[in-house]
Amino acid sequence: MFISTAYAQAAAGAPGGGGMESLMSLAPLVLIFVVFYFLLIRPQQKKLKEHKSMLDALRRGDKVVTGGGIVGSVVKVADDEVTVEIANGVQVRVLRPTITSVLAKTEPAKAEEK
Repeated sequence: MFISTAYAQAAAGAPGGGGMESLMSLAPLVLIFVVFYFLLIRPQQKKLKEHKSMLDALRRGDKVVTGGGIVGSVVKVADDEVTVEIANGVQVRVLRPTITSVLAKTEPAKAEEK
């Protein structure tokens, strides 16, 4: 009685020349990716590269800080482990990636002149 009958309408056709409009709809996504790259991804890669070069340059006598906050002096450097002296006569072996920073670098040994 009071309810009117609803009729379905035919679907409207898609616009014919959607090339430029679809490109403009992707522009914000591309802009967001570029911003993320320069603000997040690139600095993180640079920091990782610097940390790896710091670990590769470790030598005996360097003062280092481990990930747990332990400060010590490098006694021996192996392939993937570093022996660190944290007190007189107390040496611990730590994995190379757990070293977070180098506090003091030692001078390289001078070659003997003959």
